[in-house]
Amino acid sequence: MKKNKGILSLILTAVLVVLLGFTVLVGLGETGTGAMKNIKLGLDLKGGVSITYQVKDDNPTEEEMSDTIYKLQKRVEQYSTEVSVYQEGDDRINVEIPGVTDANAILDELGKPGALEFQTQDGETVITGSDVKTASAQSGQDDMGNKEYSVELDLTDEGAEKFAEATEANVGKQISIIYDGEVISSPRVNEAITGGQAYITGNFTYEEADNLASTIRIGGLKLELEELRSNVVGAQLGEQAISTSLKAGAIGLAIVFIFMIFVYYLPGFAAGLALIIYTELVLLILNAFNITLTLPGIAGIILGIGMAVDANVIIFARVREEMTRGKSVKNSLKTGFQKAMSAIVDGNVTTLIAAAVLWLKGSGTVKGFAQTLAIGIIVSMFTALVITRMIVYAFYAVGLRNEKLYYRPKKERTPINFLGKKKVFFVISLVLIIGGFAVMGVNSSRGNGAFAYSLEFEGGTSTNVTFNEDYSIEEIDEKIVPIVEEVTGDHNVQTQKVAGTNQVVIKTVTLELDQREALNQAMVDNFQVDESKISAENISSTVSNEMRQDAIIAVIVATICMLLYIWFRFKDIRFAASAIFALLHDVLIVLGFYAVARISVGNTFIACMLTIVGYSINATIVIFDRIREELHYQSKTTELSEVVNKSITQTLTRSIYTSLTTFVMVAILFVMGVSSIREFAAPLMVGIICGAYSSVCITGALWYVMRTKLGKKQTSKNSNKKK
Repeated sequence: MKKNKGILSLILTAVLVVLLGFTVLVGLGETGTGAMKNIKLGLDLKGGVSITYQVKDDNPTEEEMSDTIYKLQKRVEQYSTEVSVYQEGDDRINVEIPGVTDANAILDELGKPGALEFQTQDGETVITGSDVKTASAQSGQDDMGNKEYSVELDLTDEGAEKFAEATEANVGKQISIIYDGEVISSPRVNEAITGGQAYITGNFTYEEADNLASTIRIGGLKLELEELRSNVVGAQLGEQAISTSLKAGAIGLAIVFIFMIFVYYLPGFAAGLALIIYTELVLLILNAFNITLTLPGIAGIILGIGMAVDANVIIFARVREEMTRGKSVKNSLKTGFQKAMSAIVDGNVTTLIAAAVLWLKGSGTVKGFAQTLAIGIIVSMFTALVITRMIVYAFYAVGLRNEKLYYRPKKERTPINFLGKKKVFFVISLVLIIGGFAVMGVNSSRGNGAFAYSLEFEGGTSTNVTFNEDYSIEEIDEKIVPIVEEVTGDHNVQTQKVAGTNQVVIKTVTLELDQREALNQAMVDNFQVDESKISAENISSTVSNEMRQDAIIAVIVATICMLLYIWFRFKDIRFAASAIFALLHDVLIVLGFYAVARISVGNTFIACMLTIVGYSINATIVIFDRIREELHYQSKTTELSEVVNKSITQTLTRSIYTSLTTFVMVAILFVMGVSSIREFAAPLMVGIICGAYSSVCITGALWYVMRTKLGKKQTSKNSNKKK
């Protein structure tokens, strides 16, 4: 890069930082387009609209309620992946949609969950809404190559059988789709449909196809519902949650920026600038794509920041290695970026595969987490491999070429004998994992449950209190929540203020009669509330069994996909197997921490576990990349154990620095956050420490054991063949 080009690059960087920063903080134009304040926030951070439906049917069964809740959840996910649908009492269903304030508009768009029937021209009902598994708008091309939109129907097994018989008997005739007594579409049957999948075509716009699909989906509910009430509600975690998270994020970024300069000098300053651009870009993308940001989403961004720092650390560690060998600054920079490329790409692609599978297969919180994680990964790769590179080369081009600006001479670290202590490491890990399971067993035997499940997983009690004055959200956080926590013993209390009233909805773990009475009395004693204006209902979990199954299936499929990718890239199944074992090791230890500390297992638990999966696999890939490289240079006299120890030692700085910077981000969140934020940050900190430990002490040792044991068997087989 020439000097003029270097100056231009630095000016461009400065303009980019300022312009993106101004857009994020203030926004463009009168409406403040792109401003951080316009990011759509979840129910936990901002609130939204709450709609309560009454079931028309008498005495609905538990299975019917569960099925209706799950299908309604899928229906309203068009507004946000972070919607919350749960049962209230025996025959009511609550739908909470974040980031909106007009309940009537939502009700109009959502439609009335009524009866759906498919009828022949003779008026015979062939299938009903319960026979439709799902419906979605699709785009394709007609016979002339023109773009057309259609509605794809997926039927249940029973529905497919009935529809096959009906379409076979009605080829060339119309089958009308009737919703609440009104014909919404009358497609003609072109041929018998026997595969359980049907397409409704016509002169649709995409919006018309999407609306028809939405109506069919909501008509597919097992139960008929009618609107009972709708309210605008405030943030579940209170406004303090978002303000403290923002402050913690800003302080954490500043500390990481200073740390990078202190450790890596001029390249560290370049990395800090790239990190600021990374943060600004992520916030702009969240805004541009109207993605709902929740507390779990913040976890995805934190993981992204950790991976952005990690990419820079890998690069600069490589640059230092080259300079230690006597290469010039220019050659060291070039070689450092080249050698770091494979580790960065493999680590990020592996995590990106996991994010893609979680988004496709997951639902609710899992899908939302996957979105923010994928954005973070893509942007972190871009900033590390493009922005940081451009800034560093620009510094060099303008004349900042003194070696002392890039590197302080140090002796090459003597390889540490990690494998010599592998038995100790394995024993420590087994003790921690078995200890965690033992605590779970003790908790269960005492009747407390293996984990302290929050209301998202186990349901709870929703208490509606009408106060004598209109408390602000800050006052609710400061005055009401501490009293509720003291009376109920629940440190994950969710409160929502009903707009335009003095009502506050307080959600806690399930309260027994004496606890309800104690809470009522506390409200009367402390706030002079009229006890007749306090009502309580048991509510179901917001994470349904179906959503849990979706999450489990998504994680299993993601793990398999990661295993296959690692196998493909490293040409050795033992790399993949040991990476998955290490991942499982980290998850089990954090699970044990949840059991020991009795931290609430809720939506943030899912996000925490997924964050640890992404963090663990990325750390493992970095070490495996170095082992793979060193194996190419292995001589006949070099022991395999030396190669592994050398590789772990060479990447030790990266492991420490990356873990430290990510830990600092989360630790500040823990120190500054409200109780619900701390319950989220604590296991994340344990996961980061555990991920650093397993990547250094467990993964390489596991691969070495697999390699030597399987290698011995293979050698034995070969020698037998020769005989």
